[in-house]
Amino acid sequence: MKFGGTSVQDADAFQRVADIVTGEKENSPVVVTSAMSKVTDALLNAFELAKKDEPQQAIESLEPHFERHVEVAKQLIGEEAQKRFFDELEKSKTELSEILQRVSRRSLPLQLLKDVIVAYGEQLSSRLLAEVCKAAGLNARHADSRRLIITDDEHGSANPIWNETERIIQLELHPLVNAGEIPVMGGFIAASRSGETTTLGRGGSDYSAALVGAALRAREIQIWTDVTGVLTTDPRICPEARTLKTLSYEEAAELAYFGAKVLHPKTIQPAVDFAIPVRVCNSHQPQERGTMILPQSETTARKVKSIAFKKGVTILRISSARMLGAYGFMSAIFQIFERHRVVVDVVTTSEVSVSLTLDNTDSLETVVRDLERIGKIEVEGGNAVVCVVGGGLRTTSGLASQIFSTLEDINISLISHGASSVNVTFVVKEESLNEVVKRLHQKFF
Repeated sequence: MKFGGTSVQDADAFQRVADIVTGEKENSPVVVTSAMSKVTDALLNAFELAKKDEPQQAIESLEPHFERHVEVAKQLIGEEAQKRFFDELEKSKTELSEILQRVSRRSLPLQLLKDVIVAYGEQLSSRLLAEVCKAAGLNARHADSRRLIITDDEHGSANPIWNETERIIQLELHPLVNAGEIPVMGGFIAASRSGETTTLGRGGSDYSAALVGAALRAREIQIWTDVTGVLTTDPRICPEARTLKTLSYEEAAELAYFGAKVLHPKTIQPAVDFAIPVRVCNSHQPQERGTMILPQSETTARKVKSIAFKKGVTILRISSARMLGAYGFMSAIFQIFERHRVVVDVVTTSEVSVSLTLDNTDSLETVVRDLERIGKIEVEGGNAVVCVVGGGLRTTSGLASQIFSTLEDINISLISHGASSVNVTFVVKEESLNEVVKRLHQKFF
């Protein structure tokens, strides 16, 4: 059971989580929690202040968020438990102050220190939630995720080392679960083989839950958030968007990758490996069953399931006459992206050109400089990727025609169709995005 930041944002939310866990206690749950809402952002802001040589201001900026934890503790747990938690909180404050000083002095690699700092959000929320669950009568125990999930040294977006992680989770958590205890751990955080704190990337608490679920061969992985499952599209654009009852793994993975905020893009893979159902639920409406993600979704007459999108997308166009009839040209292009650790989303090709999209432009300048040795480069910002997802899109006659005829007066820069059987992906200008989503949703729902 994973609970997101909005599910643990205040005392009422913590109590709801404890009530939900109580309802599942006969199913031997393991609980994974994110940091309280806004805490990760606050910790990142403190890191940036410390980089500017303002460590004292950095630690002071965190005080209101420490107080939020204090308020929850005062409202929901007893005096003895309060003392335990307040001692832990004071220890965390002291450690954070020292680490922020280190950031200011650059005494260790900044990315390493950044991971250590942001990890405190999950450390504190998981310790507090364990105490709240105990106060609710549950046999809960805090478990340190850094002892359970082992990763490589890629700070900021570490990759779990599966065999070691699986072995440790089974060794550490199986006995607790078998003894009727409920482990409560922080998502998102892990540790390298050398014991250094690492993180799985923003939204990585979903990934943590899936890793634990897979290692324990769970009957179900539950992702508790602030929406009632996976929706047909973003309700901020289409208020009439509705909850999907089921999705396949493949459909959910495509939606997650192309911008649906309910799931972290990596979440699905551990579930796929062990055929574990994933349920997406709303902690504010626990009586609703949400969306179940299964190896295969139910067959319906409606082929389109959902419409996802990504904003802030940049198009790169690479043109070169040398590409014509040449082998190894694509390899040379993608070696550059690999070298700079840049992820490419959508790719289309012609005889003498390649067009592709990026949603992270941190290394754009150096990437372009290297690509210019291969051919002429055009850079076009301000785009959005739209992904129409559903079973059998590639094999359903006339569906692509319905999509694009609905958008006949809107310029479409790139189209990717056929690489996956469950999606049609294309790129439009960002200012057209809302209109595109509205039209498609009206057409298919």
